[in-house]
Order: sequence, then C-alpha cells, then structure tokens
Amino acid sequence: MSMELQLKGKVIAAVKELYGQEINENLAQVQITRKDLTGDFTIVVFPLLKISKKSPEETGKDIGEYIKASDENVANYNVVKGFLNIELASDYWLKLVNNITKEEKYGYQAANDDSPLMMIEYSSPNTNKPLHLGHIRNNLLGYSLSRIAAANGYKVVKTNIVNDRGIHICKSMLAWKKWGNGATPESTGIKGDKLVGDYYVKFDQEYKAEIKTLIANHLKNYSELDEIKDFSETYSALKAQKKTKEGLDDEQNKQFKACEDLSKYAENNAPLILEAREMLRKWEAKDPEVYKDWETMNGWVYKGFDVTYKKLGVDFDKIYYESDTYTVGRDMVLSGLEKDLFYRRDDNSVWCNMTSEGLDEKLLLRKDGTSVYMTQDIGTAKLRFDDFDIDKMVYVVGNEQDYHFQVLSILLDKLGFNWGKDLVHFSYGMVELPEGKMKSREGTVVDADDLVDEMVNTAREMSKELGKLDGYSEEDAETVYKMIALGALKYFILKVDPKKNMTFNPAESIDFNGNTGPFIQYTHARIQSIFRKAAEKGISVAAEAPTNVEIGEKENNLIRMISNFPNIVAEAGRVFSPAVIANFAYDLAKEYNQFYHDYPILFEEDEDKRMMRLVLCKNVGKTIKNAMWLLGIDVPEKM
Repeated sequence: MSMELQLKGKVIAAVKELYGQEINENLAQVQITRKDLTGDFTIVVFPLLKISKKSPEETGKDIGEYIKASDENVANYNVVKGFLNIELASDYWLKLVNNITKEEKYGYQAANDDSPLMMIEYSSPNTNKPLHLGHIRNNLLGYSLSRIAAANGYKVVKTNIVNDRGIHICKSMLAWKKWGNGATPESTGIKGDKLVGDYYVKFDQEYKAEIKTLIANHLKNYSELDEIKDFSETYSALKAQKKTKEGLDDEQNKQFKACEDLSKYAENNAPLILEAREMLRKWEAKDPEVYKDWETMNGWVYKGFDVTYKKLGVDFDKIYYESDTYTVGRDMVLSGLEKDLFYRRDDNSVWCNMTSEGLDEKLLLRKDGTSVYMTQDIGTAKLRFDDFDIDKMVYVVGNEQDYHFQVLSILLDKLGFNWGKDLVHFSYGMVELPEGKMKSREGTVVDADDLVDEMVNTAREMSKELGKLDGYSEEDAETVYKMIALGALKYFILKVDPKKNMTFNPAESIDFNGNTGPFIQYTHARIQSIFRKAAEKGISVAAEAPTNVEIGEKENNLIRMISNFPNIVAEAGRVFSPAVIANFAYDLAKEYNQFYHDYPILFEEDEDKRMMRLVLCKNVGKTIKNAMWLLGIDVPEKM
C-alpha cells in the first residue's frame, strides 16, 4: 500500500478516535508536500474543522500527534495554518529504495490473460508520398502511447491503416504514366516512396497549369469579371476582404461568387482531374492495367516506408489496407441504407442525416458509388473488431480530424456496434518548422528520412565539438550519434502537451543542457560511469542500501521522486500523454545532477553513506531508463 493510502487510513482512524465520527475517505486529503515546506506528505485539515470544532492549528496538532504515536514510519510533523505536514523517518525511505531495487521494471504493471486489450492506430500514411515531419509526430506519439498502455497492464495491439487507394493515389499513378518514362527506384536511385511522391507533386504542378488555362479561356463567360486583369490576385483579395469586419459590398459579392464558380468549374473539369477520376473508377472495377501499375507503385512505397519506420524505431503488430477495408465499409453503408439509417439523394450519393445529434449531413458514398474516408474507417473498424477482442480502440490522428471521429463514433453506434461510442480519438496538434506550414502537394514538406539524417549529422558534429565521445571506436561512436539524434528528436516532440501545436527546431533539440533528450541521456551515462569507476576502485554495489543512515535533502528529494514514478506512469496512461513521462524524466535528471554536484559518492568516507548513495544512483538510473523506454528512447551506457 502506498504511503498516501496509509496516511488516508490514519486520518480516518484519527477522526473516529479523537472526535467520535466516521468520515468519507474524500475528506482525508493527502498530497505531496510543497518544496518550500518541511515534510514529505501534507494532510489538508480544513475539510475536518466542522467535525473537530477546533481551529486549523489545533486540529492539525491533534491528528499529527495521533499519527506520530501510531505509525513508526513518522518521525515528526508540523502544522502550517490548515496544513499538517508529515515527516517520514529516514529508514522508511531507505526501505522503500530497497524495495524499488528489487523491481527491474519498476513503475510498470504487467499484463496477464485477463487484462483488457487496447488497440492503438497510428501512422496511417497515404501511398502517394513519403513520410514527413507530421507523420513523425504521429508515429512517435502512437508508439509511446502503446508502451505506456502496456506499462499500465493492458495487452496492446499496435496497428496501422495504409491509405492505398483513392483519387490522391491515382494522381501519382497518372503523373507517372504520363511523364515517368518507366522510371523505377532502381533506375533512378530514388527511394520508392520519394519517387512516387515526386509524381504527386508533378501532378499538382500540371493540374494547376490546366486550371489556369481553363480559367483564362472561360473568363469571357462571366460578365462580372470583364474588367479584371489578374484572376488569381482578384480572387485572393476578395477572399481576404470577405474575412474582414467590413466584408464585401454587393458588387464585390457578385465578383466573388463569379470567381468561386469559375474556380470550381476549372478544378472539376481540368483534363488531368477527369483522367484521375476515370482511373479511380477503373481501379475499383479491377482494370488489369491500372491494377498492375497500382500494385507496382505501392510496392515501391511500402519498401520506402519500412526503411523510415526502422530509422524511427517504430513498428506495428497488424497492418490494414484501405483497399481491403473500403468494400466492407461500403457493404455496411448499403446495409444501413436498407434499414433506413441512411438515405440516397437524387444524384445517387448516399448520406447520413445527423442533425438530431447536433451535426450536419455526412457523405458516405459518392454519386458514382465510390467510397470516401468515412466508408473506409467504418469497414476498418468492423474488420478490427472481428480480428481482436478489443476493449478500447484508440485512434492517433491530428486535431484537424476531430469532427471526422465524432461522426465515426455516431455512425458505428447507429450501425449497431456498441463499441462505437467508446472509441478514443487521441487528437494532437500540428507540428511545424520555424519557417511555417508544410504542403505535400507543393513539395514543401520536411522528409522524415532527411530529418533523421540531419539530426544524426548534427549530433555527430556537436559531440565531436564537445569531445563527448573521445576514445570511442568509429562504430561505437556512430551508434551513440544515432541514439542521441533519435533521443533528441523524440524527446523534443514528446515533451510537448500533445494537444498543442508545436514548432520543431532541430538545432534546439540537440543540446546537452536544458530540457532535452541528450541532457537526460547524458545523466544516465553519468550514473553508469560512477559504477565503472567504482569497479576500478574495487567497490561493488550492494543489493540493498543500509537503512541506519540519515539522508539529506537532495537524497530525500530523489527518493520521493522515484517513489512517485508508478503514479506518473498511471497518470500518463489515464490522460494519454507521453509529455507526463517526458517532463518527469527531465525533472528527475535535473534533481539528480544537483545531488551529484552537492554530495560526494565514491569519495564519501562513511562506508554506509557511500553504499546508500550508490544504491540510490542505481535506482535513479533505472527509473530514467524505464521512463525513457516509454518514450521509445534508448539511453547510452557511455557518452
């Protein structure tokens, strides 16, 4: 039983003994004592004053005396206004350290056969482009959540849905057919996913040129636009004006409507987009030529993705493909249509009316019968729950899809799946660079492979400059460079509250000081170096710390922090936030470094104190390692 629960029980017993009244455990409020006060745990006295009918100070003293007399672990107490601060004996903390020493996976709960199963979906890439910085945040969050869930006693299935079909895939395929001249990853030396992504960008360039030509050719059909010289400039200016307080006058409104109509006409009737739509229809009809090209190009992309996933250190237990799931979703939609859950419009498209749920109407099948993302997600959910006995389904998807998952939950519930209402959308903010937003179709994204390589180069340069890895073999040094680089990247992204948008700055992330991955990694390596030096001096670390020594303030702070690690793991799992773990790891590393500078370890003359500090160091190192593992970050033995 934790000390917090023990003290709660003591408060309840004290109130009954002293004041003759039984109280609800909610009135027994116990918390960790603030750093500016003396004590380890604080009992809030104010809720008990109506029962004691005494002042806060008198009530605190009554209960403090009772607890001190009845618990050998309590060394002293003090009362500050309505707060009773309990000081625990040194041997309590040292016994706690010894208990922690026995647990290699300290802070984790192991799953068993009866544990609930949590499926976590992350990554969800499209096969028309390589993974980029946005995907990195998604993958790192999803992978870390899977480890945190496992450490909270869940059985975990890590899953990925690959969006391998749709109009965006056909855009890359069509551009490759038109301008690729049979190019392959082998013939060009370009990684498969990047090669396909290049043709997605090429499509967009040619498509925009066609739109521009169509607009120029049809301007004469819009009398409202007779006088304009530059369509794009005029349309942009009207959009901006429309958003202001002044808005548009009647004449400008007519111009804006004409611009909007002409723009939509050109976007929907450009020859390239018409060809791409026809290619999608052929694909759904299993046209042999289109299907063969699709299989070939997707094969290139999958090989490319595997390289990137390996670089990032993430993996999956089960991968689903939209090309397999969308037909299941379509069948479910048609079944719902027969049951009058959905309705068909005059143009043959299928919709769901959710106005009664406070939402709007949602398209489920296009007029040509092709599926939309929602259809695929319905089918994927059905297949997953057929494959696994899932207790909790978590989707790691950016906050731009909040509405999508609100709708998906309602649709699954309407279709009779009782797990629909219980799905969790782990909604996270966008990640940008200091230069601003990225756009895939314009080719302005930060490629994931390039970013990882850049991080490794930066780690290599900084380590050499600081002399951190002097004396390492080239092979060992390269291993540590990669560990530092990935630690920097992962920690910088995961330490931020996932709900917030963030700006990723590669230069800031690799720093051996401050709230960074390398600082925490270096702290772990520093601890391991103590044990190597101890071995050189013939000092072996005992299995347990002596409990007959007094502990100082910094030692007490460290023990309190590591003793709270199981609560940190539980909290991170409860709120779905790796940032809780990341910031704990930093606070622990920072506290340890203060202890390291203020207290002698190997040079401590008192043998019992020296051994106690060595055992404490061992547990701090283990806790840092366990915390960083939950983030998917390795920590080096030497650095």
